[in-house]
Amino acid sequence: MQHLFHHDGEAALAAALRQRPLLAFDFDGTLAPIVARPEDARISQAVSTRLKALAAQLPLAIVTGRTVDDVRGRLGFEPRYIVGSHGAEDPLVPAAAAALAAALEPVRERLRARQAQLADAGVVIEDKGASLALHYRLARQRAQALALIEEVLAPPDAAWHLFGGKMVVNVVPRDAPDKASAVHGLVAHCGAGCAVFAGDDVNDEPVFESAPPHWLTIRIGRDERHSAARFFLDSPSETAMLLERMLVLLCAPERP
Repeated sequence: MQHLFHHDGEAALAAALRQRPLLAFDFDGTLAPIVARPEDARISQAVSTRLKALAAQLPLAIVTGRTVDDVRGRLGFEPRYIVGSHGAEDPLVPAAAAALAAALEPVRERLRARQAQLADAGVVIEDKGASLALHYRLARQRAQALALIEEVLAPPDAAWHLFGGKMVVNVVPRDAPDKASAVHGLVAHCGAGCAVFAGDDVNDEPVFESAPPHWLTIRIGRDERHSAARFFLDSPSETAMLLERMLVLLCAPERP
């Protein structure tokens, strides 16, 4: 990966914007810094203002592991699209999310049976309907908390898909759409020429891996050297700079 704010990245960004793309962003770790308690996450005024200005010019989507209702109240504006639960909660297909939520009931039963033990270990269970998240960032002994999560969820059922993240284990139905399905579907739905997608975690990699060559993919953080993203930014603090650069390029006159 190359840093986006070098010559090749600047050229790729300008080329993508000329195609009138879908702009799609993860939330935690991309638009907002990672925080110890998920309920404390916020985006800065600079990011919110720039996102709102971009949404007035191009289709814009937030594609997040959070629920749609949760992230909507954290933005300060209303984007055209919000997809939650890593792609499983899509307001364009509401019946699908309900069916996926029902498919996770056996997992909920396991968690209820061990709820006290998980809580004692510092594991926080977040039920998002179409997905479940088991956070262990606040655990005093994170390795032991993760081992307990793995024990509770073992043996994994063929109907579930487990994947990690930043101090979290996620559970979704095996047949749930992922972020790649969501972004490709939104590009088709709005008739965009391509997508510009930024994300920071393992659940964003399917978008990076499936992106056609004319898409622009950006990993937030250089910690994952094997990411399939084309470019990276060092941290969410550079996201406001990216959004400002997009606005400048969109307002620039076309060269003859």
